[in-house]
Amino acid sequence: MNPWRSLGSLPRAVWVLFTVTLINRTGPMVLPFLVLYLTESLKLSPQRAGLVMVFYGFGALITAPLAGRLSDRAGAFSVMKASLFLSGATLFVFPFVHGFISVVLITVLWAIINEAFRPASMAIITEAVAAEKRKSAFSLNRLAINLGMSIGPAAGGFLAAHSFLTLFIVDGATSIIAGIVLAATRWPTRHEDSSPEIKSQNDSAVTTKRLSVLSDRRFLWFLAVMIPVEIIFFQSQASMPLYLVRDLKISESVFGMLLTINTILIILIEVPLNMAMANWPHRRAVALGAILTGARSGALTFASNAWGVAATVIIWTFGEMIIFPSSSAYVADIAPAERRGVYSGLYVMTFSVAFMIGPWIGLAALEHFGARLLWVGAFVSGCLSATMILAMRSFGEKEARAAEA
Repeated sequence: MNPWRSLGSLPRAVWVLFTVTLINRTGPMVLPFLVLYLTESLKLSPQRAGLVMVFYGFGALITAPLAGRLSDRAGAFSVMKASLFLSGATLFVFPFVHGFISVVLITVLWAIINEAFRPASMAIITEAVAAEKRKSAFSLNRLAINLGMSIGPAAGGFLAAHSFLTLFIVDGATSIIAGIVLAATRWPTRHEDSSPEIKSQNDSAVTTKRLSVLSDRRFLWFLAVMIPVEIIFFQSQASMPLYLVRDLKISESVFGMLLTINTILIILIEVPLNMAMANWPHRRAVALGAILTGARSGALTFASNAWGVAATVIIWTFGEMIIFPSSSAYVADIAPAERRGVYSGLYVMTFSVAFMIGPWIGLAALEHFGARLLWVGAFVSGCLSATMILAMRSFGEKEARAAEA
């Protein structure tokens, strides 16, 4: 059977979100070239330009839970529209702002507005899609992200070489166009169901609907377990390229081709793979993804050339394709209907935390302890996360007994 054919059963709203995300992700041209703009056009020092990027990460960190809570109160649909329109307007203003403090302030504002889209989009998939189809829906959304990101940065490089002003205008315009497409859509009502796996865990317990987020120990445990895996994942943007180019003597162009393998596999395989795994328990899928993510790092200790690294990229890609749709679906299933935005926001926030500390941890370990210890440590971390995820069954049962008592 053709696994792609069953995508037609997904709600129309998911396809609208696919289109909106594809338009929006085709446009992110400013962020990859922001450091170049700050150093070449505004003549900031590399240190100050790097500090601006840190402030962007800070803005993304604080906006995730705030956007999630706002999604519950005002509606995820409204948050997404506001994020797209205001982000586009901010990008139109950005190139006319000068001075370090002013640039920092508008960068933080842009980060808060721009990153609000992520938890809201996650919450809205949860609202529109029944539990048994959420893995496929999240995979389809990631397909839109990867398709867009395969186009946007390449086009952004061409525009940046000619005019940074045009770069900001095009990026802002795509955000507004995506907002117009979204605004023209009639959004469906919420789904109140959850997967059999989650229902079985809640049968004899006080349900999470009656608990605050901070009282949901199972969810907090899950967030803590995911951070090490996300830290491993973000090594592809820090310690991994440095190790490959500096230590293994792989050229920058070859490294770019290796990343292309990741993108191509995601585009071709992720959706059918997750449709084939639709009936897998979330716990098992997330644990497998964590092991494969860690195994990529462990395998790097044995790679000595581009072909060996390519094999590790394939392992890493399968881990990514399995763990992220499954973890998103798990969060969607356990979140009470009235707090889906908050749960989504806190889940997205873990990525911001990992992005802020992961590259620093990886680079520090590479410089002070060497590549072998870094990659072996990452492998052990992945296995530890998988073990902790599998242990969540007993954790949930203990929680249920405590609630009954």
